[in-house]
Amino acid sequence: MHMREFSAPFLILFLTKCLCGCFDEFMSEVLFYHLEHQSLEQVLPLLLEKTLDRGWRAVVQASSDERLESLSASLWTWRDDAFLPHGDAKEANAELQPIWLCCDDETPNKANVRFCVDGATSRNIEDFERTIYMFDGSDPVALDHARQQWKVLKDSDHEITYWRQGSQGKWEKMA
Repeated sequence: MHMREFSAPFLILFLTKCLCGCFDEFMSEVLFYHLEHQSLEQVLPLLLEKTLDRGWRAVVQASSDERLESLSASLWTWRDDAFLPHGDAKEANAELQPIWLCCDDETPNKANVRFCVDGATSRNIEDFERTIYMFDGSDPVALDHARQQWKVLKDSDHEITYWRQGSQGKWEKMA
């Protein structure tokens, strides 16, 4: 396990569970976000902003360099009055970036949260407080991939939840 900076409440919970023998190895929280009414470019910036507001760092893992370039552009311009600072392999000082964009399992910024988008899959879920899989519910390939990931992770000891966006835009926990 790589050394990461974890939030104080998380460390207290982790140490408490270790002391009481509730688990032997770290299990992270895994969330599946089923996008139906908004695009990834609309939802991802909001979740990244909430991540940064918690004092956390994030990694966004996509399936291609072209997709990363598109996401990078949308993060710089997602609102007229704000942007989300981020970097990728083309940037220097990766460890200083609050949000890191990549196509593999790298985490040079010691992120607390990993976002897997467009079918990306992380092999190192236990290195994060939270891993978030975001998928387009209107894409049969993305839906099938998310179902496969759910089945694999459901058999693990990770805490897994499934979120679906209602017609009013509010996220509802379905499982």
